[in-house]
Amino acid sequence: MVRRIPSAAGPLDWSLVTGWIPVALLVLGCCALAALLFSRQRRWLTRWAPAAVLLAALLTWLLRTAVDDWIQPFPDPLPTPVVLWAGLAVLGLCLTVFRIPHLRPRYWLPAALAGLLVVLLGASGINQHFDQYPTARSALNTWLLKTTRLSEAGGTTEALKVPPGKTIADVWRPPEGMPKDGTLSTSPIPGTKSGFTARDAYIYLPPAYRSTPRPLLPVIVLMAGQPGGPEEWINSGRLAEMMNAFESAHRGLAPVVVVVDPLGSQFANTLCLDSRLGNVQTYLAEDVPDWIRSHLQVAAPRTSWIVSGISFGGTCSIQLGVNAPQVYGVVNDISGQDEPTLGNRQKTVDKAFGGDAAAFQRVNPLDVMARQRFPDTKAAFVAGTDDHTYRPQQQKMYDAAVRAGMQAEFVLLPGGHSWAVWRPGLEKQLPWLARQTGLLP
Repeated sequence: MVRRIPSAAGPLDWSLVTGWIPVALLVLGCCALAALLFSRQRRWLTRWAPAAVLLAALLTWLLRTAVDDWIQPFPDPLPTPVVLWAGLAVLGLCLTVFRIPHLRPRYWLPAALAGLLVVLLGASGINQHFDQYPTARSALNTWLLKTTRLSEAGGTTEALKVPPGKTIADVWRPPEGMPKDGTLSTSPIPGTKSGFTARDAYIYLPPAYRSTPRPLLPVIVLMAGQPGGPEEWINSGRLAEMMNAFESAHRGLAPVVVVVDPLGSQFANTLCLDSRLGNVQTYLAEDVPDWIRSHLQVAAPRTSWIVSGISFGGTCSIQLGVNAPQVYGVVNDISGQDEPTLGNRQKTVDKAFGGDAAAFQRVNPLDVMARQRFPDTKAAFVAGTDDHTYRPQQQKMYDAAVRAGMQAEFVLLPGGHSWAVWRPGLEKQLPWLARQTGLLP
């Protein structure tokens, strides 16, 4: 069964990144930090408070070193503002732990609450940097939407006939009683050919999909970044709200969206390739399309199949666009990199290809576009104006795509490497994607 997407407004929809809530957290957090730092006790001011600050600085340094140099779960280093906000949260914890033994029992709870406020301030700063959870609803969407597994999608029914030279919107007439909103479901997509084990996908079906005759709608295969999972697009990306707004403006028409998992786990980095790290390219270029065609009634031509994603998922999008052009005719690369990476080229080649640089070059998008042409592929490269790391890489990919004959465009949006760019990176591209796939004129 597919569960209807609910809509509501209230405290859960208050902004966590602008307005009074982050301002209140800033004021309360600073007051709490001051209360924890200062005391009339000379020993606290000269010994224990400095010790807590030094310990917090050491722990923050260790955290950054472990993430960036030792474990390296991400291909890029942690942004400095994120490290500073995390350090503030650590400082709040250290001050609380050091302070409580020097207080009377009746002050233990206030001290703990003060420490919690400092931690919340640090978390708020990180959240504002990435625009990860703009509202409480976005953080809780996975549970609030109460999605169920996709057991049926209306089966196969009569298809809407679209004459040559016409778009779906030209001939579409919404039937009476058509649902107002789309539906959101979850379903596993097995790695039948690839052997890859992915987390469950999310499937968005617009109202027009549940009509007879059914328009054969285009498909967006959508991916999140790393770390992350399909639920990131449901929570932080507000995908259901975005797609419902689009279909509402176009008489129930919108692409079918399948949010897939190219990672397998939150912190894995599969490079989105067939390598020692897993056969992820086969999964996305064969298993996923095979599953969609067997479970959903959608448009068949490659020109109606879009691959899109953010950051790691954006890099993955252009990889599939050039390595599986027979499947995906349209690419929407949002804040992607100029090559798949585990941190640097040598480490990537060693870990994924056993040191075989030629094997990497055979699938690396820049190398592929240097030796092949793609005149029948349409691509958009989206970046934030303040994204000083990924914006130049996107420009490089756009230039390479143009040289390879793609019908490409370069889109700049205000913001950095965050959901403030990634959400509109899909939302503002939907009309362009709809025109490229024959959904809209």
